Amino acid sequence: MSEYLDIAEVAKATGLTSRALRFWEARGLVRPLRTASGRRAYGPDELARLNAIAALKRAGFSLTAIKALLGDRRADLARLVAAQIEELAARAAELEETRALLTAIQSRIGRREPVDVATLCSLIRKGTIMEEENWKKVTDRYISETGKADFAAAQARMPEGFDHEAYAAKWKDLGGRIAAAQPLDPASEEAGAFVREWFALLKPFTDVATPTMMQDVTRMYGNIDEWEAPADPGFSAETFSFIQQASKAHPQVARG
Repeated sequence: MSEYLDIAEVAKATGLTSRALRFWEARGLVRPLRTASGRRAYGPDELARLNAIAALKRAGFSLTAIKALLGDRRADLARLVAAQIEELAARAAELEETRALLTAIQSRIGRREPVDVATLCSLIRKGTIMEEENWKKVTDRYISETGKADFAAAQARMPEGFDHEAYAAKWKDLGGRIAAAQPLDPASEEAGAFVREWFALLKPFTDVATPTMMQDVTRMYGNIDEWEAPADPGFSAETFSFIQQASKAHPQVARG
């Protein structure tokens, strides 16, 4: 392996996608050198910075927070580790409560004792509450009071028997397939097919959404990389950025 790698070599060596690398560069997180022909060249300093960015993302930091944390300096391993410890400590009590509940269930299973309904309900409730709290942190930041009122009213206009869990699973499946297809030219036919599928899946929302809801949600997902809570819409910031680019390349498809 040479001292400098191009973007394809970095993607292969690190497991990061070329689109993620370009996205981070566009956000000013990393600045690879350029060869005479204009190709990106990542040296040891850039690779160390990429490692720091990836580690901080795994710890739950937004890209905005990571940029502020790293600044224009070289990746500081001690500072990085301290930041990860601080983030993990903030979650420790919440995780410990869940761990204790799981340990109790595991012990009962090991003794071949039945797991009572109350305990199972507690486990489900714990996961549900954590998920709801994460989403509340996100929506409180990006959804206006008018938008929240519109969302509440829109629930009554959703199709009868609408399965929200199945709907979320479809987003996760689509987001996973788009991510797996990268790198992909936004102007390609395959990208156009993804845009068509994306907007078809979005239709139950757009059918009941007010202009305020559309504006708030677009702003929310446009800042997905800045979310402070680990809420999972089923797709990444890179995937949403790709769909935005592909939608511009396929305007007729996006408009339906």
